[in-house]
This record gives sequence, structure tokens and C-alpha cells, in this order.
Amino acid sequence: MRSKGDFPSINEKDPEGLKPDGTPYKVLIVDDSMFIAKQLNQILTSAGFDVVATAGDGEEGLEKYKELHPEIDLVTMDITMPKMDGVTSLEKIIEFDKEAVVVMISALGKNDLVKNSLMKGAKNYIVKPLDRAKVLERIVNSLNQ
Repeated sequence: MRSKGDFPSINEKDPEGLKPDGTPYKVLIVDDSMFIAKQLNQILTSAGFDVVATAGDGEEGLEKYKELHPEIDLVTMDITMPKMDGVTSLEKIIEFDKEAVVVMISALGKNDLVKNSLMKGAKNYIVKPLDRAKVLERIVNSLNQ
């Protein structure tokens, strides 16, 4: 039987989803698209993040954030959703916790909403379709601000 040592890792760097103490960053995904939520979940968990919850709209995202606070290190927030949109949910999360790290997820062509989100406290944004390298880069940068 071969051990892990028999197969040197191609990727020798540490996973991006780990804090300096080695524990994973905890993430809340808020998106009304199951496909995007699943894609984000796969990208983040493959990089060592711990996706602790998902929500299908801004209202549910806000409730889950309050419920899980202060455990959540980062929120990915879709902009366009039913019940409560991402910008309103972002405002309410920032109102609740000024230190919240929220990264907006936007479709192409929503530049005004993205600028508005950044002015209201979002740390960064990611444009759909999702690109693994860009998702991880923007999220890691947001956590290190």
C-alpha cells in the first residue's frame, strides 16, 4: 500500500481558505441560483474554506448571518434576488456588524449596483460567470483588507 508521501503534491502552497492559525474561514453563501451557490460551494470547499450555510434570498441571508454571528468570516452575496435584494441585505448586515466582510456576486452589466454596494460597505465583487482563480483571489483579498 502506498502512502501519501509516495505522491508528492503538485500544488505545494497552503489552501487559501485557512486562517493563519490553520482553521478554515467560515463562509455564508447567499444566492437565489442553486447552480451558482453550488459552484461557489465547490470552489470554496476545494480551497479549504468551510461553507457553514447557504441562503436563497437576502432576507434569509440576513437572518442566517445574525443567527451564526460572530462565526461567519465572509459572506458572498448575489445582488439580484427575490424578497430582499443583495444591496439591501448588505446594508442590514453592515448595520448589524460593521466588521462584516461581504463580497458581492453580480451578472455582467450591473456596474451601478456593484458601485453602490462597494460604497455601502462591500469589500469586493465577483462577476458571473464564476472563474475559480478570480473568485479565490477576490475573496482572499477581501479577508486580508
